[in-house]
Amino acid sequence: MTTPDGFRPATGPAALAAAPAGGPAPVAAPATGVFGRFPAPGMPAVPDPLPGALAHAAGGTRYWLPQQPLQAPAVTPRVAPPTAPPSGFDVEAVRRDFPQLHREVNGRPLVWLDNGATTLKPRQVAEAVAEHYSTGTSNVHRGAHSLARQATQVYEEGREEAAKLLGTQDTDEIVFVRGTTEAVNLVAQTWGRANLGVGDEILVSAAEHHSNLVPWQQIAAERRARVRPIPLLPDGQLDQDAYQDLLGSRTRLVALTHASNVLGTVPPVAEMTALAHRYGARVLVDGAQAVSHFPVDVTALDADFYAFSGHKVFGPTGIGVLYGKRELLEAMPPWQGGGNMIDSVSFEETTYAPIPHRLEAGTGHIAGVAGLRAALRYLAGLDRQAATAYEEQLTAYAMGALATVPGLYLIGSAPGRIGALTFVLAGTDPIALAGALDRQGIAVRAGHHCAQPALASFGLQSAARASLALYNTAQEVDTLVAALQDIQEQAQ
Repeated sequence: MTTPDGFRPATGPAALAAAPAGGPAPVAAPATGVFGRFPAPGMPAVPDPLPGALAHAAGGTRYWLPQQPLQAPAVTPRVAPPTAPPSGFDVEAVRRDFPQLHREVNGRPLVWLDNGATTLKPRQVAEAVAEHYSTGTSNVHRGAHSLARQATQVYEEGREEAAKLLGTQDTDEIVFVRGTTEAVNLVAQTWGRANLGVGDEILVSAAEHHSNLVPWQQIAAERRARVRPIPLLPDGQLDQDAYQDLLGSRTRLVALTHASNVLGTVPPVAEMTALAHRYGARVLVDGAQAVSHFPVDVTALDADFYAFSGHKVFGPTGIGVLYGKRELLEAMPPWQGGGNMIDSVSFEETTYAPIPHRLEAGTGHIAGVAGLRAALRYLAGLDRQAATAYEEQLTAYAMGALATVPGLYLIGSAPGRIGALTFVLAGTDPIALAGALDRQGIAVRAGHHCAQPALASFGLQSAARASLALYNTAQEVDTLVAALQDIQEQAQ
């Protein structure tokens, strides 16, 4: 990725090898950058989370982070593993519900640490999808026969479960889509086309997945609006001072992640939404990485739109949810035309069905909704507070354990983060590192994680990521750490 000032960040073994053995020396850096609001003169320096060779490779600079003299990264002290799950949460009982956790890969027990890309499915989800295809196959809504009524009941119960998950009482505010990507595109192509004009501004955080950036770039180009990034601080938090400075009379929409898939950062969405609303702006929240990790209440957040994907919350692929406030959905024109979304059709005039159906053209992913219903019921059957507490303990343990690996640098250190642990290992290409871990049965992801601006903020094009879920254990973290130490020793 090339930054606006022409710098292409260096990564991989060459960049990592350039770091001095005793830690990076301070590197002079400009006091300003291309995007955002940087600290005023006299503010204390903030330690950079990466070594100088990474963050300022080839003489370049990070292009929307505050530019500060670099210091060696702080070592996170290792903490004791959760010796006992919090009351009400039994991780071993949960693991028994996930068949894939009990298979082998390359002759080793599978350690699934790629939950940020997709979560595994409990047997209840697989059974629900199989039941639909084996005994319950039918289309929904318009059929007069028994199977159609049964399929419709399952479909609409899936909508009810999604409403419960998000904390809305109005099931008409739940629109089924293929996933978060389609949800954001739907809003961009309907609400965006109707409400954005020349010179209007869309604020998008620098931590966003491409799915919550590219659709806004596309509609901005069409409507001659402007996308402006909300910069990151060195620890991976969103710069709240810069955000307040960016808000203005031309701000029409703010696009925010509820949890970053690369940095693990959980922004103060409710507070940021309240600020946006003071300027009359709408807020869309990408909850793909949030809903499986902690309870969500769109009413408390006051989000105008909220989106998530079924496959990130233990459900099937190809199904997702868009929540929108009723008054907004009712004002949005249909995005696609066809069956299911009409009231009446003639060559003279077509009228549309009420929400949510007017935004759900064609036959939906009925089996996907059946699986999503099962996934959300499964999640609702757990003690969410206990599960969240367990994940927080496990994330803290993993961060401390990873800090013991020589040459490993964890990207981002925001407090209250989820267990998306993105890192680089000195002397090892991230893709090769993921391959070496796979040979030991450990599944992690490597690459740009569909979040190139977030990585570029730290001078990176690629990194490895281990992402945790509620069924992971401290023992699996230890397996990862031991494998990384072995790989690092072999590289030397």
